[in-house]
Order: sequence, then structure tokens, then C-alpha cells
Amino acid sequence: MSKYYPLLFTPVFKDYIWGGRKLAELGKDLPKKGCIAESWEIAAHKDGMTLVKNGTHAGKTLTDLLAEMGVNLVGSRNRWALKRNKFPLLVKIIDANQRLSLQVHPNDSYATLNEDSELGKSEMWVVLDAEPETSIIYGLSKPTTRSELKDAISEGRLEEYINTIKIHPGDHICVPPGTLHAILEGSLIVEIQQNSNTTYRMYDWNRLDRQGNARALDVEKALDVLNYDQVNLTLKATTDISEKPDYMSELLCQNDYFTTERIRIRSGEEISGNCDGKTFEIWGVLQGEIKLDQIRIKRVNFSLLPAALGVYKIRALKDSILLRSYIV
Repeated sequence: MSKYYPLLFTPVFKDYIWGGRKLAELGKDLPKKGCIAESWEIAAHKDGMTLVKNGTHAGKTLTDLLAEMGVNLVGSRNRWALKRNKFPLLVKIIDANQRLSLQVHPNDSYATLNEDSELGKSEMWVVLDAEPETSIIYGLSKPTTRSELKDAISEGRLEEYINTIKIHPGDHICVPPGTLHAILEGSLIVEIQQNSNTTYRMYDWNRLDRQGNARALDVEKALDVLNYDQVNLTLKATTDISEKPDYMSELLCQNDYFTTERIRIRSGEEISGNCDGKTFEIWGVLQGEIKLDQIRIKRVNFSLLPAALGVYKIRALKDSILLRSYIV
């Protein structure tokens, strides 16, 4: 097998108190016990390292591959990743059996200064499943200031300021740094994000941890990085749709850190692509099954294509919905 080929990884599971067991329904081999809140599918973070499970690189971490392959892994657009020794992105699946904390993520500048050179966290979500009436919190419901919001937190009135939106399977949400947000109970979500694990909890619904203690909050930092201009946000419909003879693609989210497309392809049809050295690509199967070169990928699994891979081919073995993420 060539040095460069589509890479599969063994996920890292995260047992948090708000998780459940729904990831087993996706075919994930969960531990026998625990509230499995997240499956880190492709990750190179100190808090979770996925191992390659196929080919000549089996057993290596993504950080190992970054050191070994360098620009041939991440591409010429991402040379900064070599200097910082950080793979740019992290892919996870989230099972919100209970609601997550009300939180905010910093941008790169704030994280570098305050979180030991951690990256900031821009992220996007694709809803795999949602129970009836399931919602997210997404921005503020009315204009406010730092001091007003701080008073509302201390007085238990924060919920007056949160913008709640119902979600449905197939919805996508772009969450830039500074966005007040929370994934609420009853949702199963794929998240594409910067390679960061920095979260500032503003409020946690008076929840206790497993030892009976109040969970730590990061109110001052959350207020520092909050975007106060994000008022009455709505979910945006897909507008950039490209219809090809064999498939349809939609641009879901594009920012300085990644671009994510959703692609619908019929059984038996093919997509050809080219990792030409400029960027890696991450492909995920949300529904159906594909053959990526010689590798079969089932629902819901992901593959990393090194930047130096060159030409690749995807053949749909079933009607499929795919995600493609890369850096422009």
C-alpha cells in the first residue's frame, strides 16, 4: 500500500454526565458502561488521540503522522500546523442525552494568550437525529451588555437572554467563536471543529457533577469572548447548491478554518477528486455506504485523505449522504 492512502481511525469515547448510549445505534463499539457523550472520530489533541486502524500506518496517532508526513499530510495551505504541531481539525459525534452547558468558545487570539497557546474554536454541526421539540440555544434573544448579562447570571435570570431554536434531522448550524450556544437534550450531532477543547461555561442549569459538586463555570472568560451582536439568530437555509449529473453538493459552512459541504449521491454513481498537495480532506458518511478507493466506509464513519494522496474515487454502494471538509 502507498504511503498516502485514505486513513481510518479508532474513535476515542468521552464519558460525560450529559451523555447517553445512542452512539451504539450507529455501530460504535461502546464501553459496556458509562454515559458516552462524544465519539472523537478524528482527533489529535492532548485530551484525545485517535489511532490509525488501517494500512501501513496502523497504530500511529494523528500527531505521529503530522511529524512524519508534514506538509504532505496537511497541505501547503496549512504550513502553520507544522509550526504549532497541531493538526487543524477535530471531528466528533455528540449524543446529548441531557442538555449541555450554556457556553462560549474563544477565538485564536484569546486562546493563545489565555489557554497555553491552545487554538480557538470555530465549529459547525449537522443534526443526525433529534427527538420531537428538540432545540438548541444559539445566540442572544435581545440586546444586552456585559454588565447586564453578568447581573442576570448572578440573579438567576440568564434564561431571559437566550435565543432558542427548534432543530430537525438534516439541519446544519455554523457556530463561530464568541457564539452563545448549547446543544439541548434529545439530539445526535456531528461536529466539525478547530482542533481545540476549550469551552467556557457560562451557566450549567445548576447541575451537579458525579461527586455532588457544582460544575465549574468560566463566567468572566465567557463574558470576555461573547459576541454581543448575535441577537435573534436563525438557522440559515442552504443557498449554494451545485447539481452534477451524478450527485448534488451543498455548501454548509465556510470560514477561515474549514469548509464543509454535504453531498448526496445515488447508489452506483461515482465522484472523482484530487488531493493535489494544497489541503487534506475529511470525508464522512452520514447515510448509506461508499467505497473510497479500496476502502469501504459505512454510516456514520470518517476518513482522512492526506494532502499528497492525489487522485481518488468514491463509489456509492447505496444511496448516500456525505460530508466533505477541507481548508480553502
